Amino acid sequence: MIRSNRVTGTAGLIAAFALVLAGCGSADKQPDSGVGDSEVATGGRLFATADQETAKLGSTAEAGVFPRTVKHALGEAQLPKKPERVVVLDSGELDAVLSLGITPVGMGVNTGQNGVPGYLAGKASGITSVGTVSDLNLEAIAKLQPDLILGSKLRANDLYDELSAIAPTVFSIRPGFPWKEDFLLAAEALGEETKAVQVLNDYQKRANEVKAKVTGSPEISLVRFRPGGTIRLYGNKSFIGVILKDIGLPRPKVQNVEDLAVEISEENITQADADYLFWSTQSGAKDSAEQKVVNGKLWSALGAVKAGKAIHVDDEVWFLGLGPLGAQATLTDLEKHLTATP
Repeated sequence: MIRSNRVTGTAGLIAAFALVLAGCGSADKQPDSGVGDSEVATGGRLFATADQETAKLGSTAEAGVFPRTVKHALGEAQLPKKPERVVVLDSGELDAVLSLGITPVGMGVNTGQNGVPGYLAGKASGITSVGTVSDLNLEAIAKLQPDLILGSKLRANDLYDELSAIAPTVFSIRPGFPWKEDFLLAAEALGEETKAVQVLNDYQKRANEVKAKVTGSPEISLVRFRPGGTIRLYGNKSFIGVILKDIGLPRPKVQNVEDLAVEISEENITQADADYLFWSTQSGAKDSAEQKVVNGKLWSALGAVKAGKAIHVDDEVWFLGLGPLGAQATLTDLEKHLTATP
């Protein structure tokens, strides 16, 4: 079983909520999605956070005010003014800054990608690659003269000292299931707390709208084919797992776990069955088990496959989106497929 690390919330989260509460009227309260370890009412609406174990990351500065100190996963970053030249080290940070209307000057790309993920192509252009997420080019980063670097401890822990010598560096603990906290942390580094809260409220409102359009409570299975023949069934502690919880859709027992994923063999693909089965192949995974499995007898015998409800989805969106724009794109896909007329 693939275990996921816990992550703290941001201290600035509460301050941002307070700002929105003070500025909003008595909007109708949206239905409680009943998910996440913590839920906070914001401007008459609810969005769920993935984890609120200590809530000590972030800044105590007033929204948008600089200079500020941002506490993050590996220390503190001093930001004398609002950053203008941002380098992002992973797709989650890229999604986050674009969600806030900011185009970074540099980005780390995932293996198999040539540039901006397809679902973000219309929102960004001219961003310089600084290597892959697993092989960052420090010289290329320095050449861009950034005034902020955004990344995560999980991805670039060993490079933190060198990166922070180039520019103030703010690290989340990890990408993935805590994408909302990661987004809020990035927003605090950028002085965009108020906008970030609105972005998350808009997301949760959309999740509630999708849920209202779905008939019943269909069980949702998630399958991803990865390099080396690995097959994962994704659990609750994943980006897409959080989205499904926010909509309030149930999962098969084997996937209804507080872990990133469960790895299975080709022979156990029957464990992936559900009312709907959404599957993808990781970008660049030329040696995946996809073809063998989806063309096999066990796959064709699955109830979801027989019912025409085994659906191939965009891996860059569902498993690498890791931010508000990816989450919104995933909701659009879910609405399309879960409300389609048979």
